[in-house]
Amino acid sequence: MTPPAEQSAVHDEEAGTGPGPGGRDPEASARRTSSAVRDEPDAAPASAPEDETTEQEKGRAKGRHARTDDEGDKDGEPAEGAEPAEDRGAAERPARRDPRDGAGTVRQGELIQALTALRERLGAFEFVLDLPGAAEAKELRDELRAQIEDYVLPRIQAAGAPLLVVLGGSTGAGKSTLVNTLVGARVSATGVLRPTTSSPILVCHPDHADWFLEGPLLPGMGRVRGPAPDAIAGDQLVVIASDALPPGLALLDSPDFDSVFEDHYEFATKLMAAADLWLCVTTAARYADAMVWQMIERAKENGATVGVVLSRVPQGAAGSGAAEVVEHFGEMLDEHGLGDARRFTVPETRIEESRLPEEAVADVRAWLTGVAADAPGREIVVGDTLAAVLDSIRDRVAEIGEHVEAQAGQRAELARAVETGYGTALAELDEATRNGSLLRGEALARWQDFAGTGDLLRSLHVQRARKGRGSNRRRRSPTRVRALKAALRSSLESTIVAAAERGAEQVLALWREHPAGGPVVSGPAAEIGTVSPELARRVTRAVSAWQDHVQELIRTEGVTKRSVAKLVSFDTEAVSLVLTVGLLGHGTGDDEGGAVPQRLLKALFGAESLRGMGAKARADLRSRIGMLFDEEAIRFGQVLDNTGIPDETVPVQLYQATYNLEVAR
Repeated sequence: MTPPAEQSAVHDEEAGTGPGPGGRDPEASARRTSSAVRDEPDAAPASAPEDETTEQEKGRAKGRHARTDDEGDKDGEPAEGAEPAEDRGAAERPARRDPRDGAGTVRQGELIQALTALRERLGAFEFVLDLPGAAEAKELRDELRAQIEDYVLPRIQAAGAPLLVVLGGSTGAGKSTLVNTLVGARVSATGVLRPTTSSPILVCHPDHADWFLEGPLLPGMGRVRGPAPDAIAGDQLVVIASDALPPGLALLDSPDFDSVFEDHYEFATKLMAAADLWLCVTTAARYADAMVWQMIERAKENGATVGVVLSRVPQGAAGSGAAEVVEHFGEMLDEHGLGDARRFTVPETRIEESRLPEEAVADVRAWLTGVAADAPGREIVVGDTLAAVLDSIRDRVAEIGEHVEAQAGQRAELARAVETGYGTALAELDEATRNGSLLRGEALARWQDFAGTGDLLRSLHVQRARKGRGSNRRRRSPTRVRALKAALRSSLESTIVAAAERGAEQVLALWREHPAGGPVVSGPAAEIGTVSPELARRVTRAVSAWQDHVQELIRTEGVTKRSVAKLVSFDTEAVSLVLTVGLLGHGTGDDEGGAVPQRLLKALFGAESLRGMGAKARADLRSRIGMLFDEEAIRFGQVLDNTGIPDETVPVQLYQATYNLEVAR
């Protein structure tokens, strides 16, 4: 049977040769990069107006993830006759150039600015509503934002930094033992039961220790210079300097991603996103576990260059199935689109002082030290990972954006409920101001008193011999006129306030019935299920102003009929009250007394003039009430704002920030 080490070599040859991960030849990769640059269309302008690009890019971003790899071959080259798989934004950036190259500090500054803006946009909203997929979208958003801050920005700003290899794996997979063996000393705790407060251990050449201790990588984590005890604060990165590692290479032993402790999983995913190369360590007994492939898929989606180590492979007579295990593991890699990932096997063997025999890790050591020693090859690995991360951003933002749109859609429905509630109340009020229902009680009694005692007729009088003398003289309004005016105002005010009350109650009821209304009605919204304290005062001002407006209409547009004008003049205040009574529906019935306002007004002004004044007075009243209701509805909008549910502008701004990043590239 072929020894495991030889099997590893065979697999390495099948995957490809060269110091790059996944069998990628640095020279070949460079040739592909040069070709991609030559084939790149002419660059578009450095920026585009937001109003011309936002909606287009929003649609593009949502559709990018729907494209399949069938558009090109496995190397990423487009199939014959097919459009390139990349979106139009590719025409606005160098195809696969390292973002840290010598194109100039201006380009680097634009890229940093675009990434910073995108990071801020990603942190400017929350997934408040418990919608399907919201929790996953929040996790994806947090990971992407952290990756931009922890890895992408530091990498662009620090060209020439060491290659960071992050080892990830399940509990007992042997990654800490592998790190100890590669370093030649026990630097990381080993064993199935890890200390519950264990911290990630980073080992690097002494020349790079200060950079990892003080540099921009993983800015949110504390730093401790090692060696350190096995159990320290979990949010600390232990940095250990070792001459056993060559310059240009750093190894980071991350916590187990399947630990029962949630903070271990969070650290593992955070460190994975900061890796130039993520080396997954699993065992022959557990390589098929769902968690292993979930993490591998996540690393791939995040843009990391991935390598795999299959450890504890049985050998000798007891390992007759070793070849089948290795073969099946390779098939699973192919199925998950990682057939070109660099892979290694480590046999089941003795462990002394937390280390494996040197021959068991010789291939892994040769590969890692080879990449570190070859500066151009190392830069290609770093550049490929960084470019892949940047490529993955647009797809991840598109996925996040879909869930943000879902949140914004629910908020829009809640906002429409506010419009519905107050719109219904306004329609009911419209009907109440037409059907005579306001002219009851005090208002009706005052009208009957005014119309039946002669005050109505006295408001009309025969012209004096000296034209205009009687009509222009300013006189104090009779008591009954003032009482009728106050009664009409009071009736209209109470009706408006009652309608606003019903509107607020209906909005709150609609919110309670809505699936997304829980976070809204559980807070301050319960306190706005009634009218605002200031409404009564605002209604009084609005109704008084409307009464003045009606009186002004009578004065400026109430031109009396020619035959009547020669004999009769009128008191504008009294006649405006007659018009108000008519507008509020009195006189729409068949009773003789009820028809008094209509007959009198038609006799004075004529039907056409009366219709014009009536239409203007009604429109003005409706406008004033509408503004009152709009002011009441603002309170519900403020409640929506306070909940933090994203509105429709949030996904648009998110897509725009992604587009700006594509342009900057």
